[in-house]
Amino acid sequence: MPASPAALLAAALAAMPPSTTRAAPRTGASDCAAGPARDEVVAGIGPRGEIRLVSGLRAVPDSLRWPDAPEAASAAQAWLEARRGARVTVVPRGLPDRWDRVRADLLSAEDGADLAGGLIGAGLAYADANEADSLCRPGLRLVEAAARARGLGLWGAAVPAAQDGPALRARAGHFVVVEGRIRHVGERGARTYLDFAARGTDGLTVTVSKRTWRMMRARGLSAASLEGRRVRVRGLLEVRRGPTVEVALDGLETLEETDRPEAGPDGERGLRR
Repeated sequence: MPASPAALLAAALAAMPPSTTRAAPRTGASDCAAGPARDEVVAGIGPRGEIRLVSGLRAVPDSLRWPDAPEAASAAQAWLEARRGARVTVVPRGLPDRWDRVRADLLSAEDGADLAGGLIGAGLAYADANEADSLCRPGLRLVEAAARARGLGLWGAAVPAAQDGPALRARAGHFVVVEGRIRHVGERGARTYLDFAARGTDGLTVTVSKRTWRMMRARGLSAASLEGRRVRVRGLLEVRRGPTVEVALDGLETLEETDRPEAGPDGERGLRR
């Protein structure tokens, strides 16, 4: 019997040394530093996964991207609504977000179930760093991989191909997860360009800021190592001259040649940490 998403998450986090769950400082304080745990009660659920607690604290699950698709968003909202009145342990991470909400790990006080892992494992949300430099909880990507392999929720449709320009254009303005092979890497002074389609054809271009490219190179990625590689990228899709995504540090995952969108969890071997 396949392992449950909760079991996958627990195993992934247990196997990681503490240093892998910390991001590089962005503004002087670690984005991923865990604060003191506190016991709370869920009073209500606000828009886009905001969890309102009896104490007045407002929290959002860390390392989780709320879905854009209305059907998926409604299902995720209902999943959280079922937790109204539940006792949870809240572990803050880093600084509050721009709306003064605490980014946190939220664990059920009853059974230790993780809210972010539950949503992602059901295919109702993405594992994503959002505005942070790095994903604080990379183990959530393994939970996401299991949901993707089973075609749950958001993964009921195939992941868009990087060479399918028309399909990508239809997703303009939305967060996307896209897979494809990088044909060419162009390093420029302020930005690096990863091209997935031949010149003159309609396909994805990924842009990487100078700062992010420097951090990627520190992880062992380079133009030489990426050209010809299959990767998975995630981010907000825009249409400029063509479909474009600007990726954050953890927005690009290299994939093994045996990894395909339909592969099972054993094929998810390309996460670079």
